[in-house]
Amino acid sequence: MSETKLREEICRLGRSLFERGLTPGSSGNISVKLDDGGWLVTPTNASLGSLDPARMSRLGPDGKLVSGDAPTKEVPLHTALYQTRSAARAVVHLHSTHSVALSMLPEIDPHAALPPMTPYYLMKCGQTALVPYYRPGDRAVADAIKGLAGKYSSVLLANHGPVVSGDTLEAAVYAIEELEETAKLYLLLRGLNPRYLSPEQVMDLTKVFGLVLPEHSHNHK
Repeated sequence: MSETKLREEICRLGRSLFERGLTPGSSGNISVKLDDGGWLVTPTNASLGSLDPARMSRLGPDGKLVSGDAPTKEVPLHTALYQTRSAARAVVHLHSTHSVALSMLPEIDPHAALPPMTPYYLMKCGQTALVPYYRPGDRAVADAIKGLAGKYSSVLLANHGPVVSGDTLEAAVYAIEELEETAKLYLLLRGLNPRYLSPEQVMDLTKVFGLVLPEHSHNHK
């Protein structure tokens, strides 16, 4: 896809996310890697609902601004995912309500923020890590992401929101939407002792769809 079309795609999908209430105000940011090693990223203080393709921040391979408006302060977060997830071509970060709520619950397992609730959660997101709270834009969050060693494509930032990488922008958007819906399911079912996918069912999914899931044990009650 050409850079021009990628700019338009960021705006189209950003507007869709905003209009469906998945990231309010000027929250959230999107980036896409380019063939030359640089990347496009949404500007700072910009609403995903009203992005301008021509004003997108264009960064060089060194992460420095080449053209467009000043980039989001979350550039270190995106950089960390690109550096540790070699297949990542896009990163989406939102402040979606249910995912943020999930990140604040005391029982959440940092290595598996959600249990295996649905096949599509596992297929789109794999498993989700939870990293501790850091101030937005704090470069320490990049170190926390790097500490995951590229094992997770979906991550929850405590008291902040989800960040997901994908091999295309569309894939990253679909995955973060699936994460939000699964977080909503978890909150709806919390305390009701729901039936999750069994280890055998998870194994079947991993074999059929070639999923790579970090080893863990679930501590959800």
